[in-house]
Amino acid sequence: MSSAVWYFSRATGLVSLVLFTGVVVLGALGAGRFATPGWPRFAVAAVHRNLALTSLAFLAAHIASAVLDGYVPLSWLDVVLPFGSGYRPVWVGLGAVAIDLLLAIVVTSLLRTRMPPRAWRAVHWLAYLCWPVALAHGIGMAENDTAYGWIVALDALCVLAALGAVAYRVGAKPAPLGGTR
Repeated sequence: MSSAVWYFSRATGLVSLVLFTGVVVLGALGAGRFATPGWPRFAVAAVHRNLALTSLAFLAAHIASAVLDGYVPLSWLDVVLPFGSGYRPVWVGLGAVAIDLLLAIVVTSLLRTRMPPRAWRAVHWLAYLCWPVALAHGIGMAENDTAYGWIVALDALCVLAALGAVAYRVGAKPAPLGGTR
């Protein structure tokens, strides 16, 4: 296929990173019971949920374009089976690990009302592992792009935003286990 598909794949990967960073930030703020008069807790939760859905759409576009591009030998199995790819197995494998973790988070979120709150929360904690694994995938896959300082700066801003939100979450009073967020 054309180089346009490759650029599309890279762009949707970068947009996915930014969007998922927003999801992690809002999730951490919401779990830390963040609220202001302009951003009540229900609004933070609603934006978190809607941003997560938007992120999934961009991630699907990123994955589909990477597999369908054909420039490198990636299969649909490589998307979910970690470290089985013939192309950059470590970095593609980290992407597969992130996808597997994300699938667990998505499935349990869809089933949240049918699950015990502790079980849902335990699985949802995987987001704190999923995001850095996905970030490592992106950094490893973009080693040739490090000449573009803006990509490195974007990665750094995402890391700072996530760390700041997680620091807020750690310092905040925990939400009740059985209650709403």
